[in-house]
Amino acid sequence: MNNKSITQFFGFGLLRLCIVLVLSALAVILYDIFHKGGAIISWEFVSEMPKKGMTEGGIFPAIIGTFYLTIITALLSIPLGMGCAIYLHEYSKGGKIARLIRMSIRNLSGVPSIVYGLFGVVIFVQFLQLDTSILSAGLTLGLMTLPWTITASEEALKNVPQSYRDGSLALGATRWQSIRTNVLPYSIPGMLTGAVLGLSRAAGETAPILFTGAAFFLPFLPKSFSDQFMALPYHLYIMATQHHAIDKVRPIAYGTALVLIVLIFCMNFFAILIRYRLRKVKME
Repeated sequence: MNNKSITQFFGFGLLRLCIVLVLSALAVILYDIFHKGGAIISWEFVSEMPKKGMTEGGIFPAIIGTFYLTIITALLSIPLGMGCAIYLHEYSKGGKIARLIRMSIRNLSGVPSIVYGLFGVVIFVQFLQLDTSILSAGLTLGLMTLPWTITASEEALKNVPQSYRDGSLALGATRWQSIRTNVLPYSIPGMLTGAVLGLSRAAGETAPILFTGAAFFLPFLPKSFSDQFMALPYHLYIMATQHHAIDKVRPIAYGTALVLIVLIFCMNFFAILIRYRLRKVKME
């Protein structure tokens, strides 16, 4: 073997070792959660209200609160994110302003989630007087998810060949007609996939909802978007670190973690399914 073959052999070996280490760590974590959380999972656990300071009962209000949060986050981040991506890639001339906007979006993607939580308190809770509620928390998560959605949508638009646009424009179509008929059908799968992945990330966030509406214990469902709520990530945080009887509620914490993981997995699977279905329709 020559030096190049030896280098390639050890290089690929190192990459395989890294993959094995990452997958092994993930497998250990998932096994621990599924083994300990699966013992408490039952229909009563996911359908009943919490009781006696969350030491008994189920997590149904937390599941519903997480569902409401995801809806509000989607209503804000998906239309605005896709619209912003379409403007930046299809309409802007790529000047200094467009570059500045893109740089700002990338910087916002790296802002810690707790900063978004404090921003949500100032803007939605205090300035707009929405109080601590599902609406305030959902709008905060929507702003946090927006940079992710914009970036994913713009990347999906970049993957559409320029010839698709030029051919439509050459036939006399307007720019919007060209985008709607020749660009969006091919970029929507990637745009929706990125949006759903962003929503799955938002569904697992604790810091942004910590200040904007999540409650420690509510043995009832919220009646409107202006009410406080329970959510799975905040519920897990309380059960694992802040509860007055941590040892007693540890099985409930593992069960909550398992439900949250399954929820996020289902959202990711839904994103893959959307991408597959839309691609199949496009090919037909």
